[in-house]
Amino acid sequence: MTANTLQGRRIAFLAADGVEEVEYVQPREAVEQAGATAELVSLKPGSIRSFNHLDQSKAYDVDVTAADADADGYDALVLPGGVANPDFLRTDPDAVRFVRAFFDAGKPVGVICHGPWTLIEADVVRGRRITSWPSLRTDLTNAGATWVDEEVVADGGLVSSRKPDDLPAFCARIVAEFARDAHASR
Repeated sequence: MTANTLQGRRIAFLAADGVEEVEYVQPREAVEQAGATAELVSLKPGSIRSFNHLDQSKAYDVDVTAADADADGYDALVLPGGVANPDFLRTDPDAVRFVRAFFDAGKPVGVICHGPWTLIEADVVRGRRITSWPSLRTDLTNAGATWVDEEVVADGGLVSSRKPDDLPAFCARIVAEFARDAHASR
């Protein structure tokens, strides 16, 4: 992809405390290197704390809260994983509303690891082919998705991956998917 593949596009990254650091940082760097503007949307103003597996890591400044965020202002959404992060997100009505709005508008979404928990709560996985961290298989299947064990899966604008080892393929695929004009609703 060229450096300006996503020029003029705004990408929301929805995350809370406990986000897996590499699953936030690497996709954000990928979309920014492709020319997009990335913004961190979270549950409260201030900052969130990332983790490297179970070890607390860096803090990242929040750009806007889910309560104040409007999906119409973004071209795509990324949901990083980590275990605690999506568990916090899926219990917040504003975060769930924000996620559902991307699907209602037909905008592309990237999700990795435990991130699909929030998609389940938003009731947007039924009939979709998706991958995730293996422990979410039953949850996704019970929510009506077809779970597969693959590095990266794209299904109608939804890009999913399993784990940090899949990040190179995930990052390349979200940049390609987010660049498709078929999903742009400008």
